[in-house]
Amino acid sequence: MKKFLSIISNPITVTLLVLTADQWLKIWVKTHMMLGNDFPVFGNWFYIHFIENKGMAFGMEFGGDWGKLALSLFRIVAVFGIGYYLFKVLPKDAHKGLKISVSLIFAGAIGNILDSMFYGVIFTDSFNQIARFMPEEGGYAPFLYGWVVDMFWFPLMEGNFPDWLPIWGGEHFMFFRPVFNVADMSISVGIGLVFLFNKQFFKKEEEVDKKEELIEDQQQQV
Repeated sequence: MKKFLSIISNPITVTLLVLTADQWLKIWVKTHMMLGNDFPVFGNWFYIHFIENKGMAFGMEFGGDWGKLALSLFRIVAVFGIGYYLFKVLPKDAHKGLKISVSLIFAGAIGNILDSMFYGVIFTDSFNQIARFMPEEGGYAPFLYGWVVDMFWFPLMEGNFPDWLPIWGGEHFMFFRPVFNVADMSISVGIGLVFLFNKQFFKKEEEVDKKEELIEDQQQQV
């Protein structure tokens, strides 16, 4: 059991599992559904709903073509930065939860940057058609300008705000409106775990710092 837990908590294992799930599902959706198509998974509250976005996580966008390029380049830099921290800076005896959390963030960042880097080159667009892989006429966008595939949609609740509510009174609302993918979910879970368990994750590092401070104090007294 310990060996199994050690394997699944390995940063490389976590990264490969998330990337495999993320890319498999995206490619399946891209090659089986047209943009805007959906089907229910569980009742009326969980759908596979195919959309694409040019920008950030959960369908948000950022600054047109130049913004798209800047975001893609930023993602690449971020991936290298997170990878360096995960495999070079993070101590080998760091908390397993911290390793898993950073691995989730790392894998999610890679997952979405792969869409931006390659999907526009290797697929046709999905407007009123199912995308074709490696079309002779070329893909729908140049390198780094591909759109990120999203598919998880949870319209758990919808209705209208009461009329007496300031600003939004009478307006229609839906919870949860954003559509997202495995990579988005991986990043969100990783960041959430770091925030929730930061005291446990960084406890060893704090203990090491205190020991070093104690040694320095003793040396100064001598």
